[in-house]
Amino acid sequence: MVAATTVRRRRPSRRGGPTPYVLVAPAVVLLVLFLLVPIGYTVYLSLRASRVTGGGLGLRKEQFVGLANYASVLTDSAYLDGLLRMLLYGVIVVPSMLGLALLFALLLDTPRVRLRAFSRIGIFLPYAVPGVIASLLWGFLYLPGVSPFRDAFELVGLPAPDFLAPGSVLFSVANIGVWGGVGFNMIVLFTALRGVPQEMYDAARIDGAGELQIALRVKIPLIMPAIIMAGIFAMISTLQVYTEPATLQPLTDTVSSTWVPLMTIYRDAFINADLHSAAAASVVLAIGTLVVSLGVLTLLQRRAFGSDR
Repeated sequence: MVAATTVRRRRPSRRGGPTPYVLVAPAVVLLVLFLLVPIGYTVYLSLRASRVTGGGLGLRKEQFVGLANYASVLTDSAYLDGLLRMLLYGVIVVPSMLGLALLFALLLDTPRVRLRAFSRIGIFLPYAVPGVIASLLWGFLYLPGVSPFRDAFELVGLPAPDFLAPGSVLFSVANIGVWGGVGFNMIVLFTALRGVPQEMYDAARIDGAGELQIALRVKIPLIMPAIIMAGIFAMISTLQVYTEPATLQPLTDTVSSTWVPLMTIYRDAFINADLHSAAAASVVLAIGTLVVSLGVLTLLQRRAFGSDR
């Protein structure tokens, strides 16, 4: 009699041992130390304030004040004016930047374009210039005393515009942001275009579509996720604008120390030595940025799913 032998299959163990945790540990530690801890400490500072106690001694002591700092921030006219100005800045910068980036990406993706590599580097090059250097460069181009634009206008007999006037300084600052950000977004969109299969374009040309029709009806719809991603990143960067107006501030009186919210936060923290108000303003700005980003992303996703149906 031959005994039937049963072979027990050994199930693969789901436990990978300590190796995954060891590999993930450095990233988790850095995340906690440089993101979660600063956020928690900022929220902690925003709920406290420095008060003078001790009568004539004038001793300063931190006290818990709850949401009093947030109430003062939300009623601060300088902070609210800077917030509105920042939103207007974003309305100008984001569509202009994405529109130019998409235009350049589509032009570089056309079959008959020449000097593609040189043009791509030339468009991307302003992004490699640090923000402070770019702001100083454009700032001296805007200054009436040294601006070559003034000489050019006077040469043709036209009145030279004042780029740093109260009515035009917002567009001048926006121009610096657009000039520096178009190249990066162009690379993102151009990379997405290069990932589209060539058969899609060939099929459209067989159907009689021209290059403009291919760009509008084939290329742009296929790279719409990349356009949405670039738009969200551009919007977040405009909500955190600081370098351009802060660099132009010493050159003109039209840019105040509270021109945008981050400049107000800098003034409160490092000039007025009021870390608690600055922390509350930072939390308000961070929450606003998060809400706007999630709102735009949700709206775009709903429209995308609605069009798929």
